[in-house]
Amino acid sequence: MHILWSLSMNGPMRFGVLRKNIEGVSARVLTERLRTLENAGFVFRHYEQTIPPAVTYGITERMKDIEKVLAQLEGLARKWQGEGTGIATSQGASVRASAHT
Repeated sequence: MHILWSLSMNGPMRFGVLRKNIEGVSARVLTERLRTLENAGFVFRHYEQTIPPAVTYGITERMKDIEKVLAQLEGLARKWQGEGTGIATSQGASVRASAHT
């Protein structure tokens, strides 16, 4: 999801820039995920034979249909982040209360 969101928000990016935008992912894992997304038709790959090779990734028209959903998910995540841990606390409290009865 993070790969798609990053490409959707920032536009086409070279592999190195995309890797920097997605913290904690190895080059190998990012490459595997990008290949999977490319095979599914969500991401395009543009290769230029330069030294060093320039590989750019971006979202396809198919992915643009999903952009609205990603924007809604981002809004929901920001809302929940603003609420703090209220949901986890209330669930944890009910679990603790039932454990003591």
